[in-house]
Amino acid sequence: MASKILANLIVMGGGILARAFVQAYRQALANASKTGVAQETLQNTVRRASKVMTEQEARQILGVTEETAWEEILKKYDVLFEKNAKNGSFYIQSKVHRAKECLESAYQGKGQSTPS
Repeated sequence: MASKILANLIVMGGGILARAFVQAYRQALANASKTGVAQETLQNTVRRASKVMTEQEARQILGVTEETAWEEILKKYDVLFEKNAKNGSFYIQSKVHRAKECLESAYQGKGQSTPS
């Protein structure tokens, strides 16, 4: 009996909390739209989501130049990826991987071979 009452209290409390959260979120959106913050936030989110790594940024991440051979790029990639896999940052590791992907497509676009 006590467990049933406790379960009901938890469910009711969760529902009340969820409604309060939704109401607070709606009020925050209403306040933000009055000041233009909502549109700016939305624009920043879209800009971040659609941001594609440039070839120049990829070269900076891997520490290579335009004249660097693909084999050398792969060596740099392997070293950086492994360093961050062992004791580094997943964020940096993913940036290194994205940089390699970006340069791989750039090299393929130029008609150069990219052995995998």
